[in-house]
Amino acid sequence: MGGLWGLVCSLGRKLANACRRPPPSELGDDDLGRAGEKCAARFLQRLGYRIVARGVRYAKGELDLVAWDGSTIVFVEVKTRVSNQRGLPGEAVDLRKQRRMTLAALLYLKRHRLLDRPCRFDVVAIVWPPSSRQPEIELTRNAFEAVGCEGFFS
Repeated sequence: MGGLWGLVCSLGRKLANACRRPPPSELGDDDLGRAGEKCAARFLQRLGYRIVARGVRYAKGELDLVAWDGSTIVFVEVKTRVSNQRGLPGEAVDLRKQRRMTLAALLYLKRHRLLDRPCRFDVVAIVWPPSSRQPEIELTRNAFEAVGCEGFFS
């Protein structure tokens, strides 16, 4: 995952209203994931990212969020969990997931004629305990390099 587990960004009071949702104990897994993605998008916007797409799906991969950070296009994977019991949420972005994201990112870049633009992969890890209405968020910028795309354009 590119060094230490991330640049830690605290939610603080700024995001208290942006991420108000029912506690995770009242949500199913899909609802928790969607709530986490919405919260992550607001979090990133407050850091200056401009969100341009959500839930981009292709046959071989998906992108939770696509954003601009300055002149760099950023493909963001959001992992939301109720605890760290089985490891940090971002650790779930394994090599298989990285390959699928890389393929989806290449398809996105090609489809939107952005192949000449700098890009990177970020991971937002959210821990949302059942007893809390506000999650903890960690951002890892440049979490991994593009993998598994040899011969993609040949």
